[in-house]
Amino acid sequence: MPRIAIALTIGCLFAVYGLVVAEKRNLSAARGLSKVAASTAFVLLALSLHAAATSYGQLVLLALVLSWIGDVFLLSRRSVPFLAGLGSFLLAHVAYSVAFATGALSAGAFLVGLIFASAVGVITLRWLWGRLDVPYRLAVTAYVVAIVAMCTMAIAHGAASQSWLAAVGAVAFAASDISVARDRFVASAFLNKAWGLPVYYCAQLLLAWSIA
Repeated sequence: MPRIAIALTIGCLFAVYGLVVAEKRNLSAARGLSKVAASTAFVLLALSLHAAATSYGQLVLLALVLSWIGDVFLLSRRSVPFLAGLGSFLLAHVAYSVAFATGALSAGAFLVGLIFASAVGVITLRWLWGRLDVPYRLAVTAYVVAIVAMCTMAIAHGAASQSWLAAVGAVAFAASDISVARDRFVASAFLNKAWGLPVYYCAQLLLAWSIA
């Protein structure tokens, strides 16, 4: 394994630890610094693994950059930056879906993944629907559709390639979105960030490593 890639992975995890501590202590400056550092680390990780050399790597890099942008927007709790962040992450999910489609896909796993992901998506929408203002209903619905597509493609790709790194990363990414939704629309609490942030960053690291 490239030493720089390992160093960036470790650096990202240390920054995530700092981010969680900053969230716990409500340290806004430390929160912003550690979040940008952690997100920059996963983008640099993809570059260190020669993301630009393949179409799959380029699409994963695009998704990671879009996620970086979304992370910056979500530093604010105001509605406009939050919606902008939601849009960035939606596009990141689409980029990941297209990346998985560049490789082999298992039809059987695609069907299983579609059923599973759709069921979870419907349950999530029903859980959130009554708590969403009208502008958010369209945005969140589109976002859930993008997540369903990403997870379905990831599972189909994993089954066909027998490499599950990206699939685990994609599902973990989707799981971390639940913590964001709960914190934003249901109940804002440190617990949402305590588990959601580590899961999110581990997901992005796994997806970046899938380039290798």
